[in-house]
Amino acid sequence: MMINAARLDRDEGYRLLEVLQDETTRQGLRGIEETAPGFTDWIVTALFGGTYLREGLSLRDRQVANLAALVAVGGVDPQLAGHVRTSLRIGMTREQVIEVFVHLAPYVGVPKALAGLRVAATTLAEVGP
Repeated sequence: MMINAARLDRDEGYRLLEVLQDETTRQGLRGIEETAPGFTDWIVTALFGGTYLREGLSLRDRQVANLAALVAVGGVDPQLAGHVRTSLRIGMTREQVIEVFVHLAPYVGVPKALAGLRVAATTLAEVGP
């Protein structure tokens, strides 16, 4: 069995962060950095410069997985709102974003799907048409 070596590329992580995230998320990361110096760099390097660089899933696929995971976990409204914005940024339509939450209802439960839809509706209204 061949094991793929982990790839961690800090610079690529920061480049991808600029593509995927908006200023709200970047401000949040700066706030984390003030509280826990170095943690933001680890997040960006490991996540955007590592996990996101793996082959096998498109950015859209990863975004659908992110939305689903955040709804399933619950209680992470700021991160979910950020990923709704990111979904639009990478080319998903508003209808596709909403459909992810509808699709999740039988898997994560109607209350969590509704909570996700509330966050999505608020975020989509803030973003505008």
